[in-house]
Amino acid sequence: MFHAPRIVSLLPSATEIICALGLADLLVAVTHECDYPSVVLGKPQITRSRLRPGMTSGEIDTAVRSQLASDAHSLYTIDRGLLASLKPDLVLTQQLCTVCAVDMEDVLDAIRDLPHIPEVINLEPMTLNEVLGDIEMLGEATNHPRASKILVGSLEARIDQVCAIAEQATEQPRIAFLEWVDPLFCGGHWNPELVRLAGGYDPLGREGEPSQRVEWDQILDFQPEVMVISCCGFIEQRARQELPILERLPGYADLPCVRNDRVHVVDGSAYFSRPGPRLVDSLELLATLLHPELSL
Repeated sequence: MFHAPRIVSLLPSATEIICALGLADLLVAVTHECDYPSVVLGKPQITRSRLRPGMTSGEIDTAVRSQLASDAHSLYTIDRGLLASLKPDLVLTQQLCTVCAVDMEDVLDAIRDLPHIPEVINLEPMTLNEVLGDIEMLGEATNHPRASKILVGSLEARIDQVCAIAEQATEQPRIAFLEWVDPLFCGGHWNPELVRLAGGYDPLGREGEPSQRVEWDQILDFQPEVMVISCCGFIEQRARQELPILERLPGYADLPCVRNDRVHVVDGSAYFSRPGPRLVDSLELLATLLHPELSL
């Protein structure tokens, strides 16, 4: 008889995938950042951040660099006592980004002395297709492959619909997709791919590669027609607080995207930062911002 696994999720995106598969009851703990869907809000939180609340984006960047260079190379801590008491069968984590979740070395160290060593599944997608692959992998790991295939099929259908509509556009607007403002970071991983699928042109983005710092002169030279500000881990209201940083930069007011009121601040925490099912929501949102004349 199949034993339903007790799951500890150390990733908001993994939490969302498990819930989208209809398996929220299997989650015995989640991270302090897991806020969707609402059913997870009452779950025990097994992580916390080392960053103090209320920091500016520049202060966060400085603290991140300092923290990662120190012996405490992760920005997050894991509650080892809670982990031991929960006796998980499955721990979901990642090696993709030490800024986004508990460091893999810390995870392995935390489970090393547990009486029952759980299986650790590492999720580190770089592309939209790899995110869909992770959904199917978790379906297999939880003995729900049919549910995962149904979910992936529905997501693929929505992706195809966006692509079909974007192909009807008469232009491919130049877009500056920013994942951080101070300092400036372009889009990376799956986000430049979402721009392309939505019918935009982003020469600064790096499909399937980490985001990187960009210079303001690069954006000035590019003269974007659309700017999307999706600060990693920030909700829309928090990201809007970064706008004055851009507004003070020379030449900002003269950019086509500013003159035509096409600077959009989005909820990076809920959408573009999380490689889960809502990346397809992100794609649909992006297509609407790039091509408001078309109907999704």
